[in-house]
Amino acid sequence: MRSERRPRWRAAAGCAAVGLVLSGCASMPSSGPVQRVDASERADSDGEGEPQVRVYGVPPAEGALPQAIVRGFLEAITSDEVNFETAREYLTPRRRGEWDPFASTTILSSGADLRIPGADDPAASGDGQTMRVELTGSRLATVDEAHVYSPEAGEYQATFLLRRVDDQWRIDALPDGLVIGEADFRRIYRSVNTFYYAELGPEGRRVEHGEDVLVADPVYVRRRIDPVGESVRTLLEGPSEWLSPAVASAFPASAGVAEDRAPAIDESGGISVWLTGVPSDWPGERCERMAAQLLHTVRDVASVDVTEARLLDDDGTPLCEETEAGAREHAPGLLAGELNRPYFLDEDGDLVQVVEGEEQPSLRPVPGTLDEAEGGLRAVAIRRDGEQAAGVSADGSTLYVAPLSNEDDTGPEVLATSATGGEHAGLSAPSWDGLGDLWVADRDPAGPGLLRLADGRGTPTEVPVEGLRDGQRIEALRAASDGVRIAMLIGEADGGARLHLGRIERAEGAEGTELSVTGLRPVTPRLEDVAAVSWAGGSRLVVVGRPADGVEQLMYVRSDGSTVNTPTVPGLNDVTGVAAAENEDLPLLAETLDGVAWLQDRSQWKVVGSRGSAPVYAG
Repeated sequence: MRSERRPRWRAAAGCAAVGLVLSGCASMPSSGPVQRVDASERADSDGEGEPQVRVYGVPPAEGALPQAIVRGFLEAITSDEVNFETAREYLTPRRRGEWDPFASTTILSSGADLRIPGADDPAASGDGQTMRVELTGSRLATVDEAHVYSPEAGEYQATFLLRRVDDQWRIDALPDGLVIGEADFRRIYRSVNTFYYAELGPEGRRVEHGEDVLVADPVYVRRRIDPVGESVRTLLEGPSEWLSPAVASAFPASAGVAEDRAPAIDESGGISVWLTGVPSDWPGERCERMAAQLLHTVRDVASVDVTEARLLDDDGTPLCEETEAGAREHAPGLLAGELNRPYFLDEDGDLVQVVEGEEQPSLRPVPGTLDEAEGGLRAVAIRRDGEQAAGVSADGSTLYVAPLSNEDDTGPEVLATSATGGEHAGLSAPSWDGLGDLWVADRDPAGPGLLRLADGRGTPTEVPVEGLRDGQRIEALRAASDGVRIAMLIGEADGGARLHLGRIERAEGAEGTELSVTGLRPVTPRLEDVAAVSWAGGSRLVVVGRPADGVEQLMYVRSDGSTVNTPTVPGLNDVTGVAAAENEDLPLLAETLDGVAWLQDRSQWKVVGSRGSAPVYAG
């Protein structure tokens, strides 16, 4: 079940710590140079960007002039006040009840610049009872009322109209929503994965647990203002607009959290949620699926280990419960597989796996005949059950598949070809999803396309990609294990490649299930060129990319396009490829000019295969 929208923000942002003197509240001239408001430039945070004390707003100073009032307001909306009580003191009485701070949040690269238009502007000078203050800044992203983050680079501009009330300047007109700097955004908000079931249609029955796979849908909630309760309410409202065509919720559309009973976690690690809107005849199995969604969502945000979810109706009658053990039957990553060792092609072109040792990793030859492909290989992919591997020939013209076994292996089988070859043409590196389907992009300039081989065999089927423009083509791809998301590097006319996330949709056609990739959205807008990408968790990717006027870097990003604060990735020179597992505990691998390196203890890179190439985890 899907919802068209989520609830509005129920928490507040704000800004000055108790006992601090807020310089923005002092009297200021009504004209003069542009001044920047950046509430993050305070010494009230620890090394992780979190404040050491709870932060509250400071009321407007007596006799403060218009620019100071706007500055004080922008500081006050970054406080830890639930309903913006102090921020509303900067508004006229009429506007206090009309202003909707929960409509959206605009994130600027730093603080906003403030200026008052010149005296030659009639609207600025007026009759001495009104004044305009203009805000400008560099916009990075927005978070909508559904808590969904969207990269949205561009220039931001807004106008505040101030009016005298009892001889004090107050804001009488302003945009709904919040405007804050990136540093404050990171301090106030945190990313949380809500979870919904992948809608795979009849194809979900091809594999065990295909109908039980939970897909991460990241949202942003406040760190210190009821993050658990807000996450639960957001979960019940349904998936984000972008993900909703490919997932479903077990909760009925009418379900909601009882207003007088907040979700509560007890000392035993159980969370109880009182619900309204659940029919009395709701099936028990459906309720258990609801509880699994809830448990996995809450475990992502709670400060304690949550091991059980209990759902009750609003009068306290139990509906169902689900334990941590039971929730494993309905979980994210069910199709990711348990093949946790990394692989790469050694200097002889043979497929090897990395085996972690007590002192240093060792290499083990992989059985099978994939590396006997004519002309050698330049890219490989391991099926998630470890039974097969796919490889692309060194010239990029041919896709091979072979069992990872020496029994009854007659050699690699040709499954697809491209009309062109060469370093920047031919077939991309292949990728397996959790259904056992093999994905590859044909980079033939005369006829590029996205191909899927169901179960990794037979004739490839071209999958239409909605939103690709003329001159664009898919340079590389990585399918998520859940079968509904695919990360793609899309080549641009300027020669660079940008990372986009696509949604895999399934529809019943005359000849069976028809697939399409829709909803392309940029994930790394700050990077001018992305060289490699790999899934590194349910809603996290690791990329190799270069920002404008910057140097190449290895970094984590979320599937919604927001950056990940931690863990940071130690620097590594000349990186051309990267491999990660959806299990976030496993080490990164990177391809460099010196060979294949892996990140030991998340702190130090170590070369494990000099002159090796094409590192991968299963998938």
